[in-house]
Amino acid sequence: RLGSTEWKRITEKMKKETERIAKELLGLYAKRASARGHAYSDEEEIEKKFAEAFPYQETPGQLKAIKDLTADMESDHPMDRLICGDVGFGKTEVALRAAFVAVNDGYQVAVLVPTTLLANQHYETFCDRFADWPVRVEQLSRFRDSSSTKDTLEGMSKGTVDIVIGTHKLLNKALF
Repeated sequence: RLGSTEWKRITEKMKKETERIAKELLGLYAKRASARGHAYSDEEEIEKKFAEAFPYQETPGQLKAIKDLTADMESDHPMDRLICGDVGFGKTEVALRAAFVAVNDGYQVAVLVPTTLLANQHYETFCDRFADWPVRVEQLSRFRDSSSTKDTLEGMSKGTVDIVIGTHKLLNKALF
């Protein structure tokens, strides 16, 4: 009941918990604001070549997301961005452009997807888009046999796999 002793006790407990969470968040955000990350190179000409191979016209939303994402990647502040959109609105191309920037700068990329079918679909899309570039794309999912999985993990470890598309299998510590 409102105004009861129990109500006051619960309200006080919630206030203290809210303050604790707020302090924790403020500390986390302060630490994040002072952190420095890797600033990726601005290779405008090469990125433009990759973009020109996109077989469709980018939507205004895609162009804005790509512009914002590449600006984040070229900054030395850790990126904190989530790309959202309905099915068929071009999120994969945004991910492809980010992967291109990272791989072009000598880094490996892992793309985590929720289903095996989506892993296969993205794997095919990434292979198609990177076909004209010296980029090795692999897949980790239940569609791959143990030999392929072993080869992919070995390539990731040696740095010969540039991009890996995978399901939760990417998170399996037993594989690494």
